[in-house]
Parts: sequence; structure tokens; C-alpha cells
Amino acid sequence: MRTDLQNFIDTIPAVGDASRQTETFWLNEKKVPQGEKRIDLVCPEQIDDARRRLERFAPYLCEAFPELRETGGIIESKLREIPGMKDYLNEVYGAGIEGRLLLKMDSHLPVSGSVKARGGIYEVLKHGEDLALEAGLLKETDNYRVLAEPKFREFFGKYTVQVGSTGNLGMSIGIMSAKLGFHVIVHMSADAKQWKKDLLRSRGVEVIEYADDYCAAVEQGRKNSDKDEQSYFVDDENSKNLFLGYSVAGERLKAQLEEQKIPVDEDHPLFVYIPCGIGGAPGGVTYGLKQIYGDHVHCFFTEPVHACCMLFGMATGLQDQVSVRDFGIDGRTDADGLAVGRPSAFVGRVVEPVLSGIATIEDQKLYDLMRGLLDREDIFIEPSSCASFAALIRPNDLKKYAEREGLLDKMPNATHIAWATGGNMVPEDTRREYLKKGLA
Repeated sequence: MRTDLQNFIDTIPAVGDASRQTETFWLNEKKVPQGEKRIDLVCPEQIDDARRRLERFAPYLCEAFPELRETGGIIESKLREIPGMKDYLNEVYGAGIEGRLLLKMDSHLPVSGSVKARGGIYEVLKHGEDLALEAGLLKETDNYRVLAEPKFREFFGKYTVQVGSTGNLGMSIGIMSAKLGFHVIVHMSADAKQWKKDLLRSRGVEVIEYADDYCAAVEQGRKNSDKDEQSYFVDDENSKNLFLGYSVAGERLKAQLEEQKIPVDEDHPLFVYIPCGIGGAPGGVTYGLKQIYGDHVHCFFTEPVHACCMLFGMATGLQDQVSVRDFGIDGRTDADGLAVGRPSAFVGRVVEPVLSGIATIEDQKLYDLMRGLLDREDIFIEPSSCASFAALIRPNDLKKYAEREGLLDKMPNATHIAWATGGNMVPEDTRREYLKKGLA
């Protein structure tokens, strides 16, 4: 362990607990009221630009993916109330949830079956649009359905898209890039599940496997891409485009809450819990929600105890200058989508003034929660998605936060949203293995 980290371990309880691989809860003391600190890395106008771009691509997506015709080419997931799971959490974990509990089912997003369908697919579409516009093959006023024509596949086939991934980002980048016609290379870390590699290869994606972790796969992917002038690297550690694709979820969720007549205001706070790997997806979603709801939304990241890189980065203030390995932690977790050892500094800086806190959870509980959700709601999500319940099963810590924010008397009116990040593309035999895991 790095000797310079001992002071953080001694003085910040959450860092001390996390360094011992114990479940913990960190409250962000740098969070400030909305508007007191301007964030210049991204702006609301960029989110609106991303929304319009996705709308331009809707006709093409309808053509390319028949499952999107029902939604007019918009890739979106359901927001479903889960009262049975609320009862389960209260009964088994003493969660004491008073308000409503809902599941944002990005686990069932069309095309690639995870939250990565938001940022990953968006970045590929933007890159494809940029190339086609520059080549004079496309105008923004065109019906983008033309992108399904053979001449565009032939054009995109001259270019390569590369990405490093633990699984789900690679799925979204690979599936979308291959559909457009790009040559795609996904650099997969040791944590990636075999079925994800197999699925990508079945879609014509080149998969390169590594015995090392996520950061090594990203580093090698970036090096490979830099050698090829025709190659574009999707950089999960620093990509503003990925971040903006995720941010669009804020407006989408607002519409769903309004449709279900669920208020979000001073007397009806909204709590959102999002599993976190390197931070891009939860950071983007958080930023999008804060733009809409300001101080009325409270966002928490959730991480496995063996890969709580964002907690270390933000609690120490060191961001990407520290990794879990610096604390003697191996970074290995069954939550493959969250198996990241070093956080994104870009995301850390963006969410530092708005994030409410971070909770960590043991792998075994992920499987227990997965079985609980299936039993009570007949919904299957993958283990890493179940990290979204990590903060909810720490009622004393949430109570401390509510007290700090002056929300104790408003908690009966609160809405809690667990963000399910992946699961519906898991093969049946793998699901059965997951459901047996950890049972006596």
C-alpha cells in the first residue's frame, strides 16, 4: 500500500473501511447547493444537442433494429414501481424505505441491454455522423434512414472503431459500430464474461482478450488506435461524448415521472442510486438529472467493495491519481461491469459539487438481491445491476444524509429509483449459474 495514503485511511472513516474491503458509505462533504459552483466541462446546451442528434438518427435506428420501431427509433427503458422489492428490502435488510421504490430498467434497453446503450451508441452515432457530414455524403436535414443504404456501409467500412471494456460498453460500441459497417475492435479485460465476448464475435466484432484488468485493456486499445489514422478510440476514461449520451437520460426520466404523476419538488425529494465503474454512465445520468431537478434530486453511486475506485478517488480528492491497488485491493469482483480499478478524473471533477455520496457492497449480497428481485417482481438483472440497492440497505447512513439535508420529515414522500444497468441479454444457462451462486 502507498504510504502517502495512510493519512486518508486514518482520518476518513469511509476510506478506512473501504481499504479493509468492508462495506461502507461515504457522504460527499464537497456537495454544494445547485448554482453555487459552475461546472464548465459540459453545459446544458450540449445535452440538448445530443438529444437532437439522437432524434435525427431515429429513422435509421428503426430501419437497423426492428425492435425499435415501436418507440420510433428512440432507445429508452421502462420506469417500473417495485413495491414487492421494497417490502423485501425492508423485511430482509431493515431498510426502512418509507416512500416509493422504482426500478429504471436500463437492464432491458433495446439493442445492447445495458445503460451503456445510452452513451456508447450515442458516441458511435456521433462519430459516424461527423465522418459522413465531412465527406459530403450526409446533411443534417436528410432523413437519416439513408444510412442503412449499402454505400454508407461501404464508406464506414474504411474506418475502425476501438474501445476497452469489461463487457457492457464493448457490447454497445461493438453492436452499433458493426451495424453501421465499421471495423470494430473491442479490447476485453480479464473480468469480461465469456458470453459477452461470444455475442460480440457473432456480430462480426473483433475481440482481443487480456489477462489483465480494465485499465490495461483501455491503455492497449488506445495505443492500437493511435497507430491507425483511420481508427477512432472510444475513451471511457475521458469521453465527453459518452458523458453527454448518458446525460440525455435526465429529460427522458422527467417525462416518465410526469407520466406516472410522480412529483419531484421541495416536499417530494428524488433519490437515485446508480452502479459505478469508471464513472461515465452514473456521472452523465447524475449531471442530466441535476440540470433538471437541482437540489430536489439526490444521486448516489454504488460500487463493489473490491472495485470502489470512485469512492477512493473522490473521498481523497486524488481522483484518477489513485487506484484500488494502491490500497492493496485486487479489483476483482463478480460485478464485471463495475470491475474498474482507477476512476475517471473527468467525471470526478464534474460530479464533485453535486454527488450526494457513494455506498459499497459485497459480491455475495449482489446475488441475494438478484434472487430477491426475481422472486418478488419477476425481474432478472445481472449481479452488477444489483449494486443499485447498496445505499438503500444502509438506512442509518441514509438517515444521516437526510438529516444533514433537512429532509427527515419529507422522507415519507420521497421517491427512490434504483438504476438497473444490465441484464436482459444474459444467456439462460448463465442466468441459472448466477441464481445458484452462493446458495448452501
